[in-house]
Amino acid sequence: MDEKINTFLDSGLLEKYLIGTTTIAETEQVETYISKYPEVQNAYNTMQFNLEVIAKSNAIEAPKDILKAVLDELDDTPVVNISTFQKYKSWYKIGVAACVASIIFAGTSFLFFKQNQKLSNYNHLLSEENQTVVDELFDLRSDIEENNAKLDAVMQQFVKLNDPETYKYIIQGNNRASKLKTVAYINPREKTSMIDVVSLPELPEEQCFQIWAELQGKMVSLGILTEEDRQLRAIPYTEDALALNITIEPKGGNSIASLDNSVAHISLQ
Repeated sequence: MDEKINTFLDSGLLEKYLIGTTTIAETEQVETYISKYPEVQNAYNTMQFNLEVIAKSNAIEAPKDILKAVLDELDDTPVVNISTFQKYKSWYKIGVAACVASIIFAGTSFLFFKQNQKLSNYNHLLSEENQTVVDELFDLRSDIEENNAKLDAVMQQFVKLNDPETYKYIIQGNNRASKLKTVAYINPREKTSMIDVVSLPELPEEQCFQIWAELQGKMVSLGILTEEDRQLRAIPYTEDALALNITIEPKGGNSIASLDNSVAHISLQ
């Protein structure tokens, strides 16, 4: 279907025209579309039929004896001037019938209005549901993008670990921390370092494990190790490091290594 027609059908003008709430300009536009495009004519006919079905199913039938009682009452009225009164009576009957018809029309119109309100509310709810679906799809797309980013990061780590220039160092704890086990991956060519915390023994709340790179005459902190780090993560690369050392330090880490509290050590040379 032509996009122009779709835009028109989605505008709501056809519905407004059907219930008589369009402006003069809108009415001319609608009637032009109805006469010009069969798709619009079919849509209009369908709406008319649906409204008729709704009106019939909700119509309140006027008591059949009302009009008859009124006319019978008129028949019992004394006649003064037959010809004049007959004309008057004839017009009066027509007027009464028109009033009754107007009442029925007004009731039906009110039902049309209520049904249109329900339809508008339904469309509003449908629009909200559609927006909810759009939001959910957006969230799903965000999740997919986030997962793809994570997958890319994992793939990059996988490539680094399988690089022939990457060296693997298993660091195990001494008798002071026999359950400690970490694995360091160092690539001198790419100048990258990663560590995988396999297991850490429990420490008092006021203490933590800290890893250090040993250089000529000094120790450089590479960060604190926690149970939450039980996944491969990057640590600072230290050029010409001679060894890696893990110590027990006060909570939050230390600026100077407490070598007396060393629990693991491995040479890199």
